[in-house]
Amino acid sequence: MSERLVVLGSKGGPAIRPGGPSPTASLLEIGGRRIVIDCGLGVSRGLVEAGMALPQLDLVVITHLHSDHVLELGPLIHTAWTAGLKTPVEVWGPVGTQALWDGFLASLAYDIDLRIDDEGRPDICDLVQVSEFGEGVLIESEGLTVEALRVEHPPVTECYAIKISHAGRVIVFSADTAYYPPLGEFAQGADILVHEAMHPDGVDRLVARTGNGDRLKAHLLASHTMAADVGRIATQAQAGHLVLNHLVPADDPQITEADWTRELYATWDGPLTIGRDGLSLPLPPSKPQRKSA
Repeated sequence: MSERLVVLGSKGGPAIRPGGPSPTASLLEIGGRRIVIDCGLGVSRGLVEAGMALPQLDLVVITHLHSDHVLELGPLIHTAWTAGLKTPVEVWGPVGTQALWDGFLASLAYDIDLRIDDEGRPDICDLVQVSEFGEGVLIESEGLTVEALRVEHPPVTECYAIKISHAGRVIVFSADTAYYPPLGEFAQGADILVHEAMHPDGVDRLVARTGNGDRLKAHLLASHTMAADVGRIATQAQAGHLVLNHLVPADDPQITEADWTRELYATWDGPLTIGRDGLSLPLPPSKPQRKSA
């Protein structure tokens, strides 16, 4: 299995528009695992178009329960199941994830029961294990470590950056967050830092287009990170490669890659990639592990 990071959905917020990007989701293939980070609308299609067979799904991590990160969690697993999923899927998410999954199962009970009886499928309930987490180490298994850091995304209190390590490589996903310097320490030395970003010139136009006026703008400013501050986090972390994702705005033709780059290079001088749906980046090769004395 090739090891790679794929941006499946690069847009911040739940709205979708003609020809525009999908909400947030990523695929990380590392250490023989296929890890989906967040499940915004379009994640199933994004995985298929990235070349991953849905029955290979085995690990999902949800950073928080805003709809643009979790709306397609149940449909993804169900679609993988109808495509032939027979092996277990681990789902890790904050408090409330179990209730979300249980509610999805209840809503699709007629279809699920019918397919088990009529098509001989395994019981989907037996395939999925949901674990709810807070800060700390979530997984240590066969050289893979997954850790979580609570970040600032008011009014959501259960929102977590995710760090995934394997064979000396470290990939960090910021989740949704205001400028939060402890994240720079959490991501120290990351080979790839995937961080949300907001462009100052696009905020007012986004608010005018979306509605909700001053309240939406206040939320954006209090809960998300301006591009220049993303650069500060990446610089603090001494990251090897910065990838912008969860772009706000992501579908404003007046905000180009050059505009994002200009904002970032005021505070960051390393490799930079502006996320877009379907973007695939190879992971760096494994690094020698230090042996303890």
